[in-house]
Amino acid sequence: MNIFDPLASANAALWSLFAGGPLGFAAQFFVDPQSTVASATPEPASQSPIDILNEPPMVRQPLAADVPFVTPRGAAVRNSPQWLSSHFEHAGQTHRFKLYVPSAYHGQSLPMVVMLHGAQQDPDDFAAGTGMNEAADAHGYIVAYPEQSESVSLLRCWNWFRPGDQVRESGEASMIAALTREVVATYNVNHARVYVAGMSAGGAMAVNLAVTHPDLYAAAAVHSGVAFGVADDPFSALCAMNDGKGKIRLPARLLGGSQPRTVPLIVFHGDADETVHPSNSDQIISMRRLLQGDAGATLRPGPTDLSKTENGYAYTRRIFHDEKGLPVGEQWLVHGLGHAWSGGNLQGTYTDPRGPHATNEIVRFFDQFALNS
Repeated sequence: MNIFDPLASANAALWSLFAGGPLGFAAQFFVDPQSTVASATPEPASQSPIDILNEPPMVRQPLAADVPFVTPRGAAVRNSPQWLSSHFEHAGQTHRFKLYVPSAYHGQSLPMVVMLHGAQQDPDDFAAGTGMNEAADAHGYIVAYPEQSESVSLLRCWNWFRPGDQVRESGEASMIAALTREVVATYNVNHARVYVAGMSAGGAMAVNLAVTHPDLYAAAAVHSGVAFGVADDPFSALCAMNDGKGKIRLPARLLGGSQPRTVPLIVFHGDADETVHPSNSDQIISMRRLLQGDAGATLRPGPTDLSKTENGYAYTRRIFHDEKGLPVGEQWLVHGLGHAWSGGNLQGTYTDPRGPHATNEIVRFFDQFALNS
């Protein structure tokens, strides 16, 4: 990719949308001729200067038939954190994932967050860039990282825009939810404190999960993502990403004909993001307002917080409350941040080390919510 081409990041995003679909060949006419699927390390969009750690490509070993899914509950106590590679069978397909088990785990019930990487990322990259494992060890969280397969999308992009992946019963949303339940059962996770977070395409998929599985996830975090139902094919997805003006289409009913709960959301976005337009952040808030309105409540914005972190970006934060005055959402607009994880680690791609520190704020936000509370 030509880092001096201001359209390079958008072109890469477009290719990631098309790569797994039937229009993959045609998409090559829309991308930078210097950008190829075989390009080495992905580069962060619209961030200067940003250094990326160049590492040799990870060699993926074939799955052995006798490799267990995860260590079963009741295993010997370990005093050090575990970073596990495993796989999961769903609908006749094998899906890889990574699992972080904090040093505090001794078989007791702990909360869990499911982390969904963006295009051109994998679980190792996403964990390194967000620092979520370090935060999880400090706060006592288990972390699951589903991995999108290159056989599905050449640039590992979750297919958030496909109609079949926006419903509860099928597709990638169903697969990630099934993986979540399996880890919850195997590791005695506190089922009332399960959360989901994602970046870019992973953020869009986190939205899909929050809308289709409100009985599973107590809260959700969306970094540089888009609202539910704003696209149904690669072209409309690109349009939504570029202008943040896609039409929100919500399911009328999700759980057995009754209106489900509305999942609390924390939303991060950079106002200098040239890959996913920052107006998408406002659309996510509007989407939640529609959901909350359907439930018979009113989403009330609190005071706007204008602030700046030390050695970081200025930001605008809005906190939203329900009709009882309880917090149900936050929107962080980071001024000057591009398409990158705010306060991230340069060992991962698509990160910016300048604050605010999204990971810390996400964990703080999650700590406020549990199902049936």
